[in-house]
Amino acid sequence: MACCPPLVTAALSERDADTMAAMFKALADPVRLRLLSRVASHPSGEACVCDIADVGVSQPTVSHHLKKLREAGLLTSERRGTWVYYRPAPGVLASLGAFLADTEKAGKEEISRGVQVS
Repeated sequence: MACCPPLVTAALSERDADTMAAMFKALADPVRLRLLSRVASHPSGEACVCDIADVGVSQPTVSHHLKKLREAGLLTSERRGTWVYYRPAPGVLASLGAFLADTEKAGKEEISRGVQVS
C-alpha cells in the first residue's frame, strides 16, 4: 500500500490526509497498538486471533479492536475453519514508516543549511 509522500517532502492531498488520519486514529488506542504489534512481530508473519487475544480485555473487545484495525487498512484477515488469521496489510507498515521517516533528518538538514548560509 503506497499512500502518501513523506510528510516533509510534500503537502498531503485531502484523500491522503483522510487515509493517514484513519490509520493514526486506529493506532491511537494502546490495545490496538499492542494487537498490531503482536500480529506484525509474529514469527510466521500472521497470527491467529487465539494467539494474540491476551491483551487484558475481553474477547469481544479484542474483536472490535481488530475490526477497527482492518477498517483502517492496517490489517487483513482470513477465516480458516473457526479461527481468523491476521497479517499486516501489504506495504502498510513500510508506508507509515516512509511517511514519518526523514522528519528528523530533514529538520537537521534544514538547520544545517541555515547555519552554513549565515
